[in-house]
Amino acid sequence: MTIYPAIDIKGGRAVRLLQGRADQETVYAANPADVAAEFRAAGSAWVHVVDLDGAFAGEPQNLAQVQAIAAMGMKVELGGGLRTRASVERALGFGVSRVVIGTRAAESESFVGELVQSFGDKIAVGIDAKDGKVAVKGWVDTTGTGALDLAKRMDAIGVRTIIYTDIGTDGMLTGPNFPGQEAMLRAGKFNVIASGGVSRREDVVKLAELARRYANLDGVIVGKALYEKRVELPDLLAIARG
Repeated sequence: MTIYPAIDIKGGRAVRLLQGRADQETVYAANPADVAAEFRAAGSAWVHVVDLDGAFAGEPQNLAQVQAIAAMGMKVELGGGLRTRASVERALGFGVSRVVIGTRAAESESFVGELVQSFGDKIAVGIDAKDGKVAVKGWVDTTGTGALDLAKRMDAIGVRTIIYTDIGTDGMLTGPNFPGQEAMLRAGKFNVIASGGVSRREDVVKLAELARRYANLDGVIVGKALYEKRVELPDLLAIARG
């Protein structure tokens, strides 16, 4: 299982939002690359980066900061505003290892299918759910599409990685939605990266136990709990290694 420490970028700075609300922002660092350097020093090979401005605007807004992180040699998983082929190619071109398609996946299966044909497992789909329904455009809009239904459609077109976020738990430090994550793990052949709610090491221990039952549980994204020192990254990496 892989630990994906998270960096959310807004206005060029590393921040966290409460349940994705732009008016509930906490700034943790002026320079996101400094945060990435700390993650790398702790032993992390990956970093999960979200361009929050991009998610709201519909196209990437903080690519200079993302490029600086990628230049450090870490594997970068990037989401936020990647809604055109050109933006995906630009991100992959400067060293991003995996891009996350969110809003456009809910709008166009053919768009995602073409990307998967071109870039294979460098394409992941982010499914963000509120009460089981897919939320899009920076979580501003909730669709009528069921999260599991969308996941099954993505599975059918060859998507290999789903990042499943339960919005109700994101940033709340109340623990992941374990039943929701387990339902997603059973929904298809794709790998699942769990996101939302990790608040203590026991949450990661429980996910590691789940990974022993489900080989397609690829990893977990950890954000606010790291920033607020509720968990320590070296400890989580050790748990993930077993």
